[in-house]
Amino acid sequence: MVSDFRKKKLLHVFNAFFDTNRSGAVDKKDFELAVENISKLRGWKTGDAKYKETQDTLLQIWAGLQSRADADNDGEVSQDEWITLWDEFAKNPASAQEWQNLYCKFIFQLEDASNDGAIDVDEFASVYVSFGLDKQESIEAFHKISKGKDSVSWPEFQELWQEYFTSEDAEAPGNFIFGCYICSLSKHSHSHSH
Repeated sequence: MVSDFRKKKLLHVFNAFFDTNRSGAVDKKDFELAVENISKLRGWKTGDAKYKETQDTLLQIWAGLQSRADADNDGEVSQDEWITLWDEFAKNPASAQEWQNLYCKFIFQLEDASNDGAIDVDEFASVYVSFGLDKQESIEAFHKISKGKDSVSWPEFQELWQEYFTSEDAEAPGNFIFGCYICSLSKHSHSHSH
């Protein structure tokens, strides 16, 4: 049984980064849209090597996700299927699926814009702002994951990643790896009616 706390974290990733077209489920179109958004962020054009690489990687991630999570074979992954998938991961993170490792590496490389093997605050914040999260909240999230250091290395990132998907501790630094999920939770749960 997945706790409400972990469910909120899982749905933050689902809603903010996977369900790109906000349809309530994840399908191939979401990944195609993500390729466009990421390429726009980085200034890559259709036909550029980086555009093609991003497209190949994201479609590989989709194929892995669909083959693992689309239990009813309807061509999309529902929120329930998504939660079940990551609950299996939490029970045994060492047995992560290839697409999950690929996704982890992809997010790290996306954030490491300078390609120096570490993520700094500007690199981190620019990615989350492009996904619609608040810049100041993204900066605060970075300070939590970096534990006060200037950057986060690839080995550190992998530990934080695992923590995000498995930890029940609300104070765990890994909870902030996808920007400020707590901030976004409070935004989504309070409707602003003026």
